[in-house]
Amino acid sequence: MIDHAGIVVASYERSKAFYERALAPLGYALLKEFNGFAGFGRDGKPDFWIHQGFNVTRGFHVAFRARSRAEVREFHVAALAAGASDNGAPGLRQHYHTHYYGAFVCDPDGRNIEAVCHDPE
Repeated sequence: MIDHAGIVVASYERSKAFYERALAPLGYALLKEFNGFAGFGRDGKPDFWIHQGFNVTRGFHVAFRARSRAEVREFHVAALAAGASDNGAPGLRQHYHTHYYGAFVCDPDGRNIEAVCHDPE
């Protein structure tokens, strides 16, 4: 089980604002901030971190688990409104499994960010 993940961003303030808005429908919030690091999570535990740096990795993909298909759709709308580009509208991806319902966006640095629900409607 993965405890947390972190990414380097090109613009700390831009990415912090993006992730605050994009992850809100999933119940995520900015929970901790110190020395140029921002930790996002839910239930009091930051598990997704950003910090500004020079080695921005663009080939990165992360999927956040949504509690419902509605949350997946809300994530997609919020992320696009926050400046993401569409990388796959909400819908079933049955090639993964029967109930895999996901949506994909590219964050301000071009990374593939997903929300996914594994439960039936």
